[in-house]
Amino acid sequence: MICSMKKSLKLRAVVSPTPAIIAAAYDENGKADACTLAFYTPSSHKPPCLTIAINSTAKRKTLKSILGSGAFTVGYPSIEQAAEADWIGMASGYDHDKIAEVGWTTAKAEKVNAPVISELKLTVECKVVNTVDIGSHTQITGEVVNIQADESILDENGKYSLEKLNPIIYDEEHWRYLSVGSKTADAFKAGLVYKKN
Repeated sequence: MICSMKKSLKLRAVVSPTPAIIAAAYDENGKADACTLAFYTPSSHKPPCLTIAINSTAKRKTLKSILGSGAFTVGYPSIEQAAEADWIGMASGYDHDKIAEVGWTTAKAEKVNAPVISELKLTVECKVVNTVDIGSHTQITGEVVNIQADESILDENGKYSLEKLNPIIYDEEHWRYLSVGSKTADAFKAGLVYKKN
């Protein structure tokens, strides 16, 4: 095996590749607010949890709404919704009704007090179970209490299909959105070629 030379890069949080997700919550007046995030990761199988991080040093209404309500949803925009997702991540909820401006609508989540953006084909409902401030961001861990998926993205086994969802992948290094590629191997099977009896 030939190893190439390595070069140190600019110091930053490495978030590439990552899905661009949209976190949504109700503010103190019951109005739906949302922001697009790249700082997102699954964080537990049992109970199922995910963690998002929102810049607490900037003007972020959605952060205040999540902390105030104790609940949020995470929606996964498809590549054809890149412009809408981008605007929701750029504008401030203090100055804009972002969801209405992009022509989207909301409905109340089934299990938590948070909005579901109707136009997003996959949404995870979460109740806040932990928060921690780390540097510029507040990390929020939510326990997943419900998952809603449009039937249009389900496969023959009733599971959501990544290919049908066609989520946005965010490239932090070059500030661009990409689409998911084709299948390359089966997880937890491809590596068995290295298993010794």
